Amino acid sequence: MNKDKRLEILTRLRDNNPQPETELNFSSPFELLVAVTLSAQATDVSVNKATDKLFPVANTPQAIFDLGVDGLKSYIKTIGLYNSKAENVIKACRMLLDLHGGEVPEDLDALVALPGVGRKTANVVLNTAFGWPTIAVDTHIFRVSNRTKFAMGKNVDQVEEKLLKVVPAEFKVDVHHWLILHGRYTCVARKPKCNACLIEDLCEFKDKTSET
Repeated sequence: MNKDKRLEILTRLRDNNPQPETELNFSSPFELLVAVTLSAQATDVSVNKATDKLFPVANTPQAIFDLGVDGLKSYIKTIGLYNSKAENVIKACRMLLDLHGGEVPEDLDALVALPGVGRKTANVVLNTAFGWPTIAVDTHIFRVSNRTKFAMGKNVDQVEEKLLKVVPAEFKVDVHHWLILHGRYTCVARKPKCNACLIEDLCEFKDKTSET
């Protein structure tokens, strides 16, 4: 994989989807923070079903904190790991109220300090809510980056570091959306749909499939 190939891959992905967006429903940085926190080991569809009921009732740190852990659980009990997620969200709301005036901080370290918020979640919030050129590496991006050899690494931190190094500035804001969607719908885990892939001729995955 070389610079020219990477540039062509990114150009095709951009041409195919010039304004990519997260598939999580949200209307504020706080709603996005909650949704991404809930999405760990869960599908965006399942999170949206829960937050579509939760956010009309409570969509600020104070409102969700006022629900309490049990009250929040009643809205998110269909999501995996909902017990620990409810506790983390309530604790995060308390910190946002106590330390940040009820606002989501536009700061990586401050975000990571919130219960239930790791580097990936923080990067998603900074990128999607605030437009930072961060790259949040999830299982889809990790798989696509390694399988295509676009940015190889043994763990998500290595892949993130490599992507930040090889992706030109003009693509950085949107690249994690493109790679997530590509991994979710085309370069899927078990049987990648290589014949339906718009970058198949540039991909360096040896064991390409004939799935469509």
